[in-house]
Amino acid sequence: MLTDLKIKKLKASEDGKGKKYNDSSGLYLYVSPAGGKVFRFDYSFGGKRKTLTIGKYPIVSLGEARDAAFEARKS
Repeated sequence: MLTDLKIKKLKASEDGKGKKYNDSSGLYLYVSPAGGKVFRFDYSFGGKRKTLTIGKYPIVSLGEARDAAFEARKS
C-alpha cells in the first residue's frame, strides 16, 4: 500500500514511460514520464476495463483518493 512519504519520494521513470504504483482494490498512483502524479481507479463495466481519474497529487490527498475509490466501488 502507498503512504504519503512513499508518494513524495517517487520520481519520473528514466526510460520515458509512465509507471503505476498500486494501493488497493483497483486504486493506483500513475507517475507520468514528466513526473506528474495522478490517482486512478480501474474497474470493469459491461465486461470492459475502465479507468476513472480521481485527481492530481498533492491536490487530492491519498485519503481523499481512497475515499473516492470506495465511493466509486459502491455505485
